[in-house]
Amino acid sequence: MTDTTSGTRTCPGCGAATVSLAGAAPWCAGCEWNLDAYDGRRRDREFGWAWLDRWTYRLAFRMTRSQYARLVGRPLGANGRGAAALLTAAASLVLIGAVAALAVTGVWLLVAFSFPSLSVLLGGALLGLAVALRPRFGRLDPDLEVLTRERAPELHALVDEVAAAVGAPVPDVVGVDGDLNAYAGLVGVRRRRVLCLGLPYFGVLGPQERVALLGHELGHFVNGDPRRMLLTQPAFTMLGSAADLVRPVDTVSSGGLVEMVGEALGKAFGWVLSRLLFGAHLVLVSLALRDSQRAEYLADEMSARAAGTAGAVGLLDVMLATESTALAVRRESRAGHGADRWRTAAAEARAAAEDRLPLLRQLSVRDEVSLFSSHPPAGLRRRMLESRPAHEAAVVLTEERMARIDAELAKEYARVAREISWAG
Repeated sequence: MTDTTSGTRTCPGCGAATVSLAGAAPWCAGCEWNLDAYDGRRRDREFGWAWLDRWTYRLAFRMTRSQYARLVGRPLGANGRGAAALLTAAASLVLIGAVAALAVTGVWLLVAFSFPSLSVLLGGALLGLAVALRPRFGRLDPDLEVLTRERAPELHALVDEVAAAVGAPVPDVVGVDGDLNAYAGLVGVRRRRVLCLGLPYFGVLGPQERVALLGHELGHFVNGDPRRMLLTQPAFTMLGSAADLVRPVDTVSSGGLVEMVGEALGKAFGWVLSRLLFGAHLVLVSLALRDSQRAEYLADEMSARAAGTAGAVGLLDVMLATESTALAVRRESRAGHGADRWRTAAAEARAAAEDRLPLLRQLSVRDEVSLFSSHPPAGLRRRMLESRPAHEAAVVLTEERMARIDAELAKEYARVAREISWAG
């Protein structure tokens, strides 16, 4: 249980008593004074140096709040994209061009000179480097349990309805796994659209929350998320891969002084180059993720169009209760219960935390901020939805239809419940 406490001081901005949850640094629930405080006890280290983690947190907080202020009240699809999206695309094109140049140069050196020669060796090295740095297209997760239309017709029919409601293409692959999560992505050279529903997550949701989840995930196929676009994916991976390739590794050497000096110089050069490449990777990714956060706001808007604003807002509140949801699913799974009890137990946990939800939403703005987060804080996502005209549900999932979907997934629910109970 998350304890709510009053602070020992009053807010210097409005004079109200400060509040805190679970030992967090106190803040004012009214004017949000001190909500931007860096609370190192509650945050994982990102760089390991306290001063740097504090500085990057404050930068991330300013950028996140600034983006929210810029987007609130505006059409997210038409006007939301800005400099971050253009920079990501431009950087990806430059990186793809650089890898293509390495490959072309390597092939030319291989065919233009006869073996043996240093040019041929260099050509082979450049070609190998180009292969190592090539864009990755991804592949299906081996843990994904694929559900065909014949195997789960009711689920596929619901996915089709929600896709039509948000103007998204139907996924080529629909599957489930045992994670408390869900995702949509593109894999392979043919860019097959994949929708994965984590059963512990899908199973605890109410009818309209399930529609909201589908609307959000399917929205990623049309919201311009740079993490899922072939043109912009290199910005997220290629510099990091290059940094890994040149990072020095410890080797056992029995050579003389000259060899030791040469090895030390090589390691020093590799260390510097690796850090420079990795630093550039971090800067590029942190900028690219600004556009990913814009895309998340747009996916939330699509979620509300499909499920209604109430359903989309309810889904965001479930995200705030991830720990209690996981605990409820684990407890019921160990007791031999299935998805119906998961949902009941998770709803009871949320109801018990109802009074604390407004503070949890505020605290998420502090806790979930990061330069390297692909999602805006849940509290800001809810505010963004509430700032817009309310949507009525375009797709209504009845209890009877939801029961038929769960019946189709009964075997998968039972398997996941066993895995959760065995995991301890």
